[in-house]
Amino acid sequence: MLAAVAGAVWIVVRWPDVAALAEHDPTTSAFMDAARRRGDRVAWRWVPYDRISPEVKRAVVAAEDMSFFSHRGFDTHELRLAAREAAEGKRVRGASTITQQLAKNLWLSPSRSPLRKLEEAVLTWQLERSLSKRRILELYLNVAQLGPEVWGVGAAAERYYGVPSASLDAQQAAELAASLPRPSSWHPGVTSRGYTAAVARVRERAARAGWLDELL
Repeated sequence: MLAAVAGAVWIVVRWPDVAALAEHDPTTSAFMDAARRRGDRVAWRWVPYDRISPEVKRAVVAAEDMSFFSHRGFDTHELRLAAREAAEGKRVRGASTITQQLAKNLWLSPSRSPLRKLEEAVLTWQLERSLSKRRILELYLNVAQLGPEVWGVGAAAERYYGVPSASLDAQQAAELAASLPRPSSWHPGVTSRGYTAAVARVRERAARAGWLDELL
């Protein structure tokens, strides 16, 4: 009993002020901090929403969470598909929304423990309740890993293309969005068959998602 109470107190004390993100940009993330503890270098630079290419915004939403602007943090359709694939013994698709991925990147760890998943769910609910969709997307584009030791679209644009994030074109946007599932091995400059195919899929999905532009 005492251990449970102590654990609850510890969670409350370290719980982040989610609503503060409406006005204040983060200065780091849990995943970046973990990389620094491993001794990795962290290339990162904050870029405001209006200085990120619309092509990148569309490509990331199309690749990662097409229902982003209509759900409230959780995509029940994707969760049902993932559960069905697991029951059929297939490789399970990623069912996490952009909001869930943001919660994990900012404050949590890659662990899949029940407690970590519960924390992610609560933080996801708080993010959707406290922030606009554009703010959530802005935060995600700035803290997601986009290659080895590269975090956020600002640093990625400079590292891989030598241009500001506002200048990224559709092909470059697809290359960055395709790196999100496996940033350590899939990133611009890689010529593997899997990554090349992923870039083509993202490019196709983004091209068919022009309707997103009025929401971005």
